[in-house]
Amino acid sequence: MSLKKAPAVNSAQGPAIKRIAMQEFLNPKTRKEGKSPQGGREAAGAASPQPARAPDQLEVFDSAIKLFHAKRFQEARERFLVSMRGDDRGISHKSELHVRMCDRRLEEQAVVVYTADEHYDYAIPLINERKLPAARQHLMKSLEDQPEADHIYYALALCDGLSGDIPGACENLKRAIEIQPRNRFAARQDADFAGIANQPPLDRLLFPEKARGPY
Repeated sequence: MSLKKAPAVNSAQGPAIKRIAMQEFLNPKTRKEGKSPQGGREAAGAASPQPARAPDQLEVFDSAIKLFHAKRFQEARERFLVSMRGDDRGISHKSELHVRMCDRRLEEQAVVVYTADEHYDYAIPLINERKLPAARQHLMKSLEDQPEADHIYYALALCDGLSGDIPGACENLKRAIEIQPRNRFAARQDADFAGIANQPPLDRLLFPEKARGPY
């Protein structure tokens, strides 16, 4: 039995068919630009996403200031600590100052006092720490409920004297002595009064025997 020969294939058509088949895998844009799919993948791999830029020192400081003015002191403090570590010394110094301010605000928020005795008891350590404006506020609150308490006037005199208000110190100490005369001797012996006791008119109040005229 004779075998039929397979129809001859035109060798010239083979490469043309392969080229057409390859073009089916190329998108129109790739064919138009003459790029291969492999080249596109390489280009995509090269365009890797860039890491996000860290906020600079000034941005962190500005955001902390906004939190501070909003009275969100704990959050503000944390950001001021971050801005302290920047290269700008001016911003670092301001951040450090604001950290201390936040600490004071947070300390004030943590304290809740109600009675006259509580205000007085809280004011005395503040005087010892030389936090005089805050101490005076508590003493005045205490005096509202106990207007004839000589120990409160005595503490106010000391607070005013250490603040540099000698006339105010003299006025409050005079009232303390009027209510309880032994406060004169107590002030003479008080080491905290030592630095201001010889300043007029306080000296004439504490040492009337040395006075040559009315104080």
